[in-house]
Amino acid sequence: MEGFWENILVITAARYSVFILSTLLFLAIAELVTSYKNWEEIKNGNLAVAMATGGKLFGIAMIFRFSIEHNDSLLVSMGWGMYGFILLIAGYLFFEFLTPFMKVDEEIGNGNKAVGFISMVISVGLAYVIGASIVG
Repeated sequence: MEGFWENILVITAARYSVFILSTLLFLAIAELVTSYKNWEEIKNGNLAVAMATGGKLFGIAMIFRFSIEHNDSLLVSMGWGMYGFILLIAGYLFFEFLTPFMKVDEEIGNGNKAVGFISMVISVGLAYVIGASIVG
């Protein structure tokens, strides 16, 4: 007979809960990194911000997906998720640094859909690379 903490339903609920709480924390941190208020801009219909934020959300989910897939321990999965998020934010800041001819953050805040789309694709692409490098 398996114990309570070995039950797949309990493990799934624990991983789900950790993912939701981590996502909320990571989105709050991402809000501090950007010069605009993500949820205010999304509420006002700023599609560029919605795409950039959606890319970060998808990126976080993808990193956690790989982390859960390759690690049995919840703590190890959390650690990889946090590390992956740090790399994702670093990638966003690196994108800003590599485009000195424009301020990416400012363009997204002003509703530039093209920059928002590129930011989303960069987040998704980085998440695939980060996730693929996670090993158990």
